[in-house]
Amino acid sequence: MAKPNYSFEKRQRELAKAKKKAEKEAEKAARKRAGQPEAPEGDEPPADADSGAAD
Repeated sequence: MAKPNYSFEKRQRELAKAKKKAEKEAEKAARKRAGQPEAPEGDEPPADADSGAAD
């Protein structure tokens, strides 16, 4: 029976992880260029939270 090549499997996992990370970075950059917010809208405070507090 053949011995498993763990270093090959590890390298494949690392390559898959790097590819996924690169895809996420590209998607994030595309969203930034398009002017869309990075986070969902519920996470950010309203822009006019301080207006009206000063008289």
